[in-house]
Amino acid sequence: MSEDASDRRRHRTSGADDRPAPSPVERRMARSLDGENRRGRPIPEQELLRERSVEGYLRGALMPRWMERLREIHAATDRHRAELADAYGYVREQSGGDPEAFARAWHERLRWHSFEDVNELIRQHNEWYPVERQLPMDPSTGDYVLIAGRPYRRDELTTGWALALFPAAL
Repeated sequence: MSEDASDRRRHRTSGADDRPAPSPVERRMARSLDGENRRGRPIPEQELLRERSVEGYLRGALMPRWMERLREIHAATDRHRAELADAYGYVREQSGGDPEAFARAWHERLRWHSFEDVNELIRQHNEWYPVERQLPMDPSTGDYVLIAGRPYRRDELTTGWALALFPAAL
């Protein structure tokens, strides 16, 4: 029985020791560490001996998850602030300068505005930030310590938050 060409390529070996052929990445690494055109550095022995774990992998990420989540929270908050600013201007224009009509229309607009996307991120932050940052606990209170004198918890965005930024009074 003969194998087709793709099976032969897949099972090709790199020598007499019956090991599979090196992958493209392995071949590139071998070229970069070979002879005269050496562009890479040998991996230090201590690096080769270090234990590999999921925790180490997560800690070695380019940006920790708590930091990514804070970026997402800030971006979503800025997006909501911009949307509300646009809506505020529109409602103000439509009210024709009548303060009571503006207040009613603005409260109605805020009633259906959803902050759920950013609030879900804030809830995740409040739950996981102390664990991800490995914050110490204060034994007297049983809560995590403050960060630079401030609590790590974030408040969710609400209609009250929007009204503080964009009041219903003209």
